[in-house]
Amino acid sequence: MILKQLRISRRLSQEQLAVMSGLNVRTIQRIESGANASLESQKCLAAALNVTIDTLNQENLTMDKHSDNWKHLPLILKVWFTINFLQLQPVRHTAVRAEILGHVFGVLFCIMGLYHEAALVGGLIMLGTGYLFTGLKWQGDKYEIWYDAPSQHD
Repeated sequence: MILKQLRISRRLSQEQLAVMSGLNVRTIQRIESGANASLESQKCLAAALNVTIDTLNQENLTMDKHSDNWKHLPLILKVWFTINFLQLQPVRHTAVRAEILGHVFGVLFCIMGLYHEAALVGGLIMLGTGYLFTGLKWQGDKYEIWYDAPSQHD
């Protein structure tokens, strides 16, 4: 069941989903940890998340460019993601990896900049790149356009 992925993609806490669905928070925690959900619980969750029960019971959630989210994404953002990821199907883990590398090497180069001025400039550029990918990751989450399942970042 992809309940946790759907909840995270909609920026909902377990408590918020519990209120929306009329279920107990503990019930949602059990379902997210792999316990079987009753048909009544599945109906409540599907209604709260505005999905079908079949969608709720999928093993993985994937987005494709034929989804409404990708179709309705402004052209400038489609170009933005394609250029920055050099792929037509952006995946979240690529953004996370680039973000981490940009920040780590940016800090290292800034430290080296104490001895060599050119390294400081490179470090600042790398930090800027890290923050660029932080923004890209945020936009990708906001518009739900990733081609892989959302990571567990709640």
